[in-house]
Amino acid sequence: MAETKRDYYEVLGVQKNATDEELKKAYRKLAKQYHPDANPDNKEEAEKKFKEVNEAYEVLSDKQKRSMYDQFGHSGPNGYSNDFSGFSGFEGFSGFGGNGGFDVDLGDIFSSFFGGSSRTQKRNGPVRGRDLRTRVEITFEEAAFGVTKEISVNREEQCDTCHGTGCKPGTSMETCKVCNGTGQVRTTQNTILGSFSSVRTCEHCGGTGKIIANPCTECKGRGTVRKQRKIKVNIPAGIDNGQIISLRGEGEPGLRGGGPGDLYITIQVKPHNVFTRKGDSLFCNVHISFAQAALGAIIQVPTLQGTESYDLAEGTQTGSIFTLKGKGIKNINGRGVGDLYFTVVVDVPKKLNNEQRDLLKKFAELSGEKFETGKRRKFF
Repeated sequence: MAETKRDYYEVLGVQKNATDEELKKAYRKLAKQYHPDANPDNKEEAEKKFKEVNEAYEVLSDKQKRSMYDQFGHSGPNGYSNDFSGFSGFEGFSGFGGNGGFDVDLGDIFSSFFGGSSRTQKRNGPVRGRDLRTRVEITFEEAAFGVTKEISVNREEQCDTCHGTGCKPGTSMETCKVCNGTGQVRTTQNTILGSFSSVRTCEHCGGTGKIIANPCTECKGRGTVRKQRKIKVNIPAGIDNGQIISLRGEGEPGLRGGGPGDLYITIQVKPHNVFTRKGDSLFCNVHISFAQAALGAIIQVPTLQGTESYDLAEGTQTGSIFTLKGKGIKNINGRGVGDLYFTVVVDVPKKLNNEQRDLLKKFAELSGEKFETGKRRKFF
């Protein structure tokens, strides 16, 4: 029993009043979807769908065939189910090749609709070089004020012997004899449906259409050699830990005229023994004595530029936070300088002589404090 064919409009997913442009758009989408090369895991089913789509479009894109199909459907005017080869005006309706077979060049279909095989164009066209990544460790001060560092990078560079061609000096690339320079190999497969033609990338030349018969002895035909290169890096003031500097064109060279890749440098800032950072602001602790806190004093506050005098008011409590304007980190984008915030820590003396102890007791009495001292024990 012959298999019942699906309605051609249903196959393309369009209405019966679809315009030529709508038919073409639907066909283009389905042809790409069911292309056997796009379905390597289900090639047999894809070929079946692809044939069905092509058959539907072959009929509906022809005004005469479409008119006949709209009137009589698949059976034709004389009721010949699934066989229109004998009906005048429907020649070729049963297939695309001789004897009703399926002989279609998939490469030609995609070339007409999509401007050629994208994979072939990529293989033959320029290829951008590979990006490289590295790390640079700098001090806290270098991050704050900026620094120039010289780093070593291992990368592929153009071979000086062959100047990147990969060929031995005095020779050049030759046309691939397998594909005759096209970069593609056409194969034909005979099936019960007829002959099925497809195009694949030439494995001999990798799709370039050229081969290196006499490779360069220095780079072994690669066109590049591995080298260690010294590069100077200008690290801007205000850069923070984990930020990345990009150097355009300092990656590996491209192929077939493609531009070089980039070099990405991740900055690693060593911690400071005094300061911590948050954005453009600096933070630190400043230790003072009990007397300084009680009486007030001119204290010295550390900054990245040196010490800064600060007039501390009497009665300052431990944990109090004060600000030095403009003594933080320079903004990396040039938007001013951050501030420095220091926290006062009052140090309680751990060792007192008898005179100091008597004075503190007298101070407590004058302050109206009443308490009983315990045994004289060390803090630890």
